[in-house]
Amino acid sequence: MLLYTLVQMIDYLVNIVSMVVIVQFVLGLLIAFNVVNMQNNAVAAIWKALNAILEPLLAPIRRVMPDTGQIDFSPMVLIVLLNLLSILLRGIAASGY
Repeated sequence: MLLYTLVQMIDYLVNIVSMVVIVQFVLGLLIAFNVVNMQNNAVAAIWKALNAILEPLLAPIRRVMPDTGQIDFSPMVLIVLLNLLSILLRGIAASGY
């Protein structure tokens, strides 16, 4: 029972991190296409906060991945890895270990 609860908590955290990655991606697109401006203090604060949260997770992935030019695939890789971890932990919890 405790393991199942722990897996649910990890699933919840995986979902939160995935949403933060998606928000950072969308905000990055809005900044790149000049829809929102970094001169706005609120936008700059949100951007800095998102980068501070995600950079420790994305930096190791960026070091391992090959350079793809201007396209950064590390957020997608992070989401896939987190979901694989979640699936693995659910399988372990279901098997009763």
